[in-house]
Amino acid sequence: MGVDSGLPDFRGPEGFWRAYPPYRGLGLRFEEIADPMHFAADPELAWGFYGHRLALYRSTVPHAGFGVLLKWAQRVPVRVFTSNVDGQFQCAGFTEDQVTECHGSIHHLQCMVDCGQPVWPADGVVVEVDHATMRATGPLPSCPSCGALARPNILMFGDVEWVADRSAGQMQAHNAWLRGLRAAGQRLAVLELGAGTALPTVRREAERASAASGALVRINPREPNVRHGRGVAIAAPAAATLLALNDLLG
Repeated sequence: MGVDSGLPDFRGPEGFWRAYPPYRGLGLRFEEIADPMHFAADPELAWGFYGHRLALYRSTVPHAGFGVLLKWAQRVPVRVFTSNVDGQFQCAGFTEDQVTECHGSIHHLQCMVDCGQPVWPADGVVVEVDHATMRATGPLPSCPSCGALARPNILMFGDVEWVADRSAGQMQAHNAWLRGLRAAGQRLAVLELGAGTALPTVRREAERASAASGALVRINPREPNVRHGRGVAIAAPAAATLLALNDLLG
């Protein structure tokens, strides 16, 4: 979904290094810079990466496929389950109570020392970044309660310090919504967009949610395969496919 809006594709080290050349020189892959250790060991390096991403996601305009989904959401009840941390669904017009962000959101922060401060919005937080070195310059975000360094409320690689309260609440609402549909005897269609196998959280949830009906449509230009034939596989990008489906549905 994000790539079709012009966001960088982090799949594989070459894709990541094309988006962020300074990390090639440092020999850092996405999995290595997107971990919590750097916030303790080198916070300017850590916030250089996440500060740049925060500004990028704020300035990115969601592609037309998001508008298609919003149009459909006006006809039938819709809920979003996403591993993307970019907030693009909310930017496109989905409300907070329609979205489950299973890996958190870059638009929310948490305290590095877990002082008891609840997760808070990153509204107004701007991190200046030297794009030549990808290091943060100037003040870094801090906890409003204790003043310690803040970090994005995102589940990173090897992350045992992620404060999952916000996402857990969304997940509870998501599961309650699914149970309500089943109790009412309503049919569920699951439209999966661009969820890969490297981190299969979304694919597994899509298969779980659609298990009763088998109504799974998997749209993925690289990995469209559907196990056991339980669903429809479309090997194509998200935006173009959504627009084509919308034309067919009228």
